[in-house]
Amino acid sequence: MVGFMAPAKKIKLFNGKDLTGWKIYGTEKWYVENGELVCESGPDKGYGYLGTEQFYKNFDLSLEFKQEANGNSGVFIRSTVDGTKVSGWQVEVAPPNHDTGGIYESYGRGWLVQIPDEKETILKPGEWNKLRIRAEGDRVQTWLNGKPMVDLKDEKIGKGEGGVALQIHDGGGIKVRWKNLVLQPL
Repeated sequence: MVGFMAPAKKIKLFNGKDLTGWKIYGTEKWYVENGELVCESGPDKGYGYLGTEQFYKNFDLSLEFKQEANGNSGVFIRSTVDGTKVSGWQVEVAPPNHDTGGIYESYGRGWLVQIPDEKETILKPGEWNKLRIRAEGDRVQTWLNGKPMVDLKDEKIGKGEGGVALQIHDGGGIKVRWKNLVLQPL
């Protein structure tokens, strides 16, 4: 086939052993336990981020998360972090009835898409949940446990550049586990 390009290989963002390929921002705790990536509030109870060293523009990302204590967290796309101030877009990971799968712009326009009440039952608190995020050009789509949550076209997101970052919210008492973070470049 002339001009046929093989699809880019899937990238395991987390190797299950250590934080290779990631950078910690802030004083909150990020560590590996039983092959899972864990984020936990530290004594400062501030915001914390774990960001990829690589930038990813167009991709289809799948991951699993399990909220142990207060699960207020998120997955940032096309994002950069300076200290603990983040620029980019967050796909929310939060306790029940707090818009998991929705899209929030930090230090900007705030909520771009919140989740309607009838979709709030898709999140399984205290169990493993599967989150999928597809970002291609100016379109971002999210799925939670296989159910479509958001389909947004946004010019500003389309211009965004940066990596993937996991967030721990401020306030303390937060613990979230992550695994199977696999990114398919598009």
